[in-house]
Amino acid sequence: MIYPLLRPLLFRVEAERAHRLAIAGLKLMPTGAPPKPGPLATTVAGIAFPNPLGMAPGFDKDAEAPDAVLGLGFGFTEIGTVTPRPQPGNPKPRLFRLAEDRAVINRMGFNNGGQAAAHARLASRRGRGGVVGVNIGANKDSPDRVADYLAGLAAMRDVADYLTINVSSPNTPGLRDLQGDAELETLLTAIAAARAPGGPPVFLKVAPDLDEAAPERIVATVKRHGIDGIIVANTTISRPPLVSRHAGEAGGLSGAPLRDLALRQLRAFRQATGGTIPLIGVGGIASAEDAWARIRAGADLVQLYSAMVYEGPGIARRILQGMESLMRQYGFSTIAEAVGSE
Repeated sequence: MIYPLLRPLLFRVEAERAHRLAIAGLKLMPTGAPPKPGPLATTVAGIAFPNPLGMAPGFDKDAEAPDAVLGLGFGFTEIGTVTPRPQPGNPKPRLFRLAEDRAVINRMGFNNGGQAAAHARLASRRGRGGVVGVNIGANKDSPDRVADYLAGLAAMRDVADYLTINVSSPNTPGLRDLQGDAELETLLTAIAAARAPGGPPVFLKVAPDLDEAAPERIVATVKRHGIDGIIVANTTISRPPLVSRHAGEAGGLSGAPLRDLALRQLRAFRQATGGTIPLIGVGGIASAEDAWARIRAGADLVQLYSAMVYEGPGIARRILQGMESLMRQYGFSTIAEAVGSE
């Protein structure tokens, strides 16, 4: 209720600085308990989620406030992207609000304090409960990006409920090339060989900007190497019609203009998997109806980030209330029953 009054003031602050203020504010909040399992509880890849709505990576890059994020009602949160070594990311400015489009463009470039610092923070919260995933990537100047992913797997698996292999950011030159046939085969072969028995599930995050044949070949490679799920999708380098003065900025576009593209890509991956691999839907989700559409299109879980910029920290609870109502309206007793039901 308060956020609509505060938003005009916050929007006067440069976007990246406002983001840092948001993290600082969450760090000052009393650490509440993570949400308890309720009517929307579901189990995906062997993990019990109290509800299917998660905070996407990019918000809490360095695991500074995972418990505060969970305290907002999210059923899980994903920190990162974290890289083996700290790196500053791309030059500023690199984060832009497109208020008229309810969108964000970022070219952050995996700015983070490194995996060791994030690991220490996550290790200090052991025993608090809640589902926290870790998104891992490669350093921009790495001579061997596959080795960087293996380093991330080894460094973060003991503090992660799941790990995400991020090969889909448009802001690290050449990173999306790892979605190609030979490159993805090499990467996932190495990941499969390095995984420890009993370790956390591993998900692969893909871009929305893929050709029509990509879902089938990516799914085949994922199945061959035992990857546990696919996150669809990262930010887009495409540019649907936009009206904001920042529309021409380079970087990945997220928020409302990404919604339809991300939904189409999710449907393509659902068709390719036939429901045999868990899917996490992300991109442009801002309402219960948006989240419900992803569930019915085949997503087992959903994530958001950009919408919170415009809707405020109460967005999680509002969406969850709406999803519970929609689940009853459609006659389902569990979220799992609704997955892929369209």
